[in-house]
Amino acid sequence: MSLLSFLRSRHLVDAVTSPEVEKALEKPMTIYAGFDPSADSLQAGNYVTIMMLAHLQRAGHKVIALVGGATGLIGDPSGKSTERKMLTVEQVQHNLEGIKENLSRFLKFDDPVNPAILVNNSDWYRDVNAIDFLRDICVNFRVPQMLAKESVKKRLEATDGGMTFTEFSYQILQGNDFLHLYDTYGCTLEVGGSDQWGNITAGTDLIHRLRGVEAYGLTFPLVCDSNGIKFGKSEGNAIFLDSRKTSCYDFYQFFLRAMDSDVIRYLRIFTFLPEERILELEKCVRDEPEKREAQKVLAEEVTRAVHGEAGLRQALKATDVLFGGSIEGLSASELESIFKNVKSGSLAVADAVGKPVFEVAAAAGMTASKGEARRLAQQGGLFLNGEKAALDRVLAAEDLVEGRVAVLRSGKRNHFLLRLA
Repeated sequence: MSLLSFLRSRHLVDAVTSPEVEKALEKPMTIYAGFDPSADSLQAGNYVTIMMLAHLQRAGHKVIALVGGATGLIGDPSGKSTERKMLTVEQVQHNLEGIKENLSRFLKFDDPVNPAILVNNSDWYRDVNAIDFLRDICVNFRVPQMLAKESVKKRLEATDGGMTFTEFSYQILQGNDFLHLYDTYGCTLEVGGSDQWGNITAGTDLIHRLRGVEAYGLTFPLVCDSNGIKFGKSEGNAIFLDSRKTSCYDFYQFFLRAMDSDVIRYLRIFTFLPEERILELEKCVRDEPEKREAQKVLAEEVTRAVHGEAGLRQALKATDVLFGGSIEGLSASELESIFKNVKSGSLAVADAVGKPVFEVAAAAGMTASKGEARRLAQQGGLFLNGEKAALDRVLAAEDLVEGRVAVLRSGKRNHFLLRLA
């Protein structure tokens, strides 16, 4: 199987600019992908780009991760129906640091034989003269061709007043990035999501026009959730790679909730599992879907890759807590993340510590009355932090995680988050 055929089998190819890409990939190439610093962490949609670069590096190609310190100040209009919010120089710089940290977990920048390269396009735009840029670069672009780009058409049809010239010029900047990487590193292939097709071909055309050589583009499908909505920050359903923005538990649960119709595709896109193992899991989905074995493997593989063994243990521990396990070892913020969708209530510390647990449960609103809470404790159905709370059980200061959170439960699954102020 050729490398391109392998990438197709992993759902990582949507289109190529030339059939010659398949042959070109059989020899070492220099390949780049860009990352937009619109947030201080990459997210699940970006993970597809990371997996593409990781596969290419494993195959012996030189890979470049470009972080758009300059273009991030403008914002890529691709795939957007409204203009992106402008970021300040300080915001972009802050976001760059987070993205560099993210990328260092997946790409081998310190490989002794074939290290990945990280570049920031502000390094070559910082001192560019506007007149020189117009004369040397912009003169090679034709307005009718630029207007024909799908990303431009979508913005021109928008109801927010249409496309600004700043957005319109974005494809020129990205095309020039490709030219710079060709001149500096001999880069001849750009990869990106299918919404980047217009920006990528702007670069291949520019290199052909100015250098007389063929450069290539390869796009991969945009991964969507079960409702057909792109995994993206602007869609409100972003799953970030930084545990401070999306906890290890929430990250794990996101992939664990994958639908049967999606999970095998996700295994091919988001993991390095061999095809033989994926076919075994596909059979599990078909024969014993209730076991959700494929979803468990997907969630474990991706969480381990992104957050390490410690992050996976944390996610599994949090999952266990939801099924009645001990909360030992979890922080207050982790408990708040785990139980963010359950009923909760707040009390002053003075109104809770030293009081019977059943009275605390009633006062916080877990039960409709003190009598109901008393009966629950008498019948052995009231739990504090995973342990049965008898009628005479008193809430102690050491029961509070970081002095501010405790978990109450009635029966097996009815959790209640108690917050102490």
